[in-house]
Amino acid sequence: MVASMSGPAKIRLYVDHPLREGQSVPLTRDQANYLFAVMRLGPGAELALINGRDGEWRARVAEAGKRGGLLACLEQMRPLTMPPDLWLLFAPVRKARTDFIVEKAAEMGARRILPVQTDFSQADRIRQDRLQAHAIEAAEQCGNTFVPEVAPLQPLAALLDGWDAGRSLMWCDESLADGADGGVQEPPVACGAVLIGPAGGFSAAERARLRGLPWSRPTRLGPRILRADTAAVAALTLWQLRHGDWQ
Repeated sequence: MVASMSGPAKIRLYVDHPLREGQSVPLTRDQANYLFAVMRLGPGAELALINGRDGEWRARVAEAGKRGGLLACLEQMRPLTMPPDLWLLFAPVRKARTDFIVEKAAEMGARRILPVQTDFSQADRIRQDRLQAHAIEAAEQCGNTFVPEVAPLQPLAALLDGWDAGRSLMWCDESLADGADGGVQEPPVACGAVLIGPAGGFSAAERARLRGLPWSRPTRLGPRILRADTAAVAALTLWQLRHGDWQ
C-alpha cells in the first residue's frame, strides 16, 4: 500500500535492510547515534526509510538506545523510481572535488558511478566505501528512492575493452573548447554514459582511441575549459536534457 505522510518527512535514512509492512529494522551504532543523540528522536517518532530497492517507507522508532535501536516499517509512501540508464565515468581528482562529483552524480540521476584511471590521473586509488557513503547521503537528502552504485576504480582502457557497444559514450574533450569541430549530437538513446577526464585532460593516445570507437562521441562543453567537477555537472545536465528525464 502506498501512503502519504502529513507533510514531508524531516528525516530520511538509508538502511541496508528489506523494507515491507511490519518489518523490523535494526539500527547500527552510528545510525542510532544520529537519530537519538543528534536528531533527538525517541520511541514513537516517525521518519522515512530507503534502501535503494523497495521505495520509501514510513517507519516508527520502536526501541531507542545508545548503541542501537529498532524501527518498525508502517507503510510505503513512494515506490522505487529508477533514474535513466546513465553512467558517469570520471577520473578521480582531489578528495573534496571527487566527493563533490559523486554527490552531484547521485543527485542528478546517474544510475552507476565509475571512477576510472587515465594516463594523466591524479589519483591511483580511492576509498570506494567512503564514496558510496557520499552517494547514499546525497540520495537521502535529495529525495531519491534509488541509490547509485559507486564501482571500484579501474583503468579506462580495461573498461573500454569490455564495453557494451549498445551503450553510447559521450566524452568531454577539452580540446574542443576553442570551437574546433566536434561534439557530434547522436539521436536519443535509451542507455548511455558520460566520461570526464582528469585535470590534465586526456592523453593523445586516449583521445585517438575514443575518437575511433563507433559508439563514442566527443562533446564540447562551451568555450571555456572547465574543472573536472564542473565538467561533470555540465555534462550530466546536457545528457539529461537530451536523453534523460529532464525533458
